[in-house]
Amino acid sequence: MSTQKGFTLLELMIAVVIVAILALIAIPNYQPYMIKTRRVAAATCLLELSQYMERFYTVNLRYDQNSSGAAVALPATQCQTDLAGHYAFSLNPDPTARTYTLGAAPQGAQSTKDPLLCGTLTINQAGQKGAEADVSKCWR
Repeated sequence: MSTQKGFTLLELMIAVVIVAILALIAIPNYQPYMIKTRRVAAATCLLELSQYMERFYTVNLRYDQNSSGAAVALPATQCQTDLAGHYAFSLNPDPTARTYTLGAAPQGAQSTKDPLLCGTLTINQAGQKGAEADVSKCWR
């Protein structure tokens, strides 16, 4: 007499149902954490870009163009690449010699599913942070 080893179809189906139930519970609870994490990463990226602008100012004594007259352009940073599709980073269209404003505009699900409705995060040359909602909550 031989005995067979392995799973029956019924046992396999029960395991699949248990995994599906766990996924239905876990995924919706996971998404708000990802939204918040991306928002914090965008704020951190704005701080990195702000540091770039301050270094640019230190060398050129102005924010809008370098010593040869070329307009300032934001560098391609890893944080911008990581957040592509979730945030669009920009330098206000017309920085002056003494002022600038950087922005991170949410895109896609980041703009519609953010529970705080922070909208576009901004920072200027004075280090003033901005958002469309409560700045103290959106920048942490």
